[in-house]
Amino acid sequence: METVVLIVAIVLAIGIGTYWIHLLNAQHDARIEAYRFSEPLPKPPGLPQSTSRRAQHTDTGR
Repeated sequence: METVVLIVAIVLAIGIGTYWIHLLNAQHDARIEAYRFSEPLPKPPGLPQSTSRRAQHTDTGR
């Protein structure tokens, strides 16, 4: 009987912990959405649209 009570208590603690973490993650996501990040700086004229490494390399050498 004591083993059953212990298992139920552990499962209940895991469930409460999981629910608590879920609530904290939702609160954190809401806080991130509420924060207004600044707009990225405009690119100077004459630069390509994408300056990533993938955009700079072509597959002509392969």
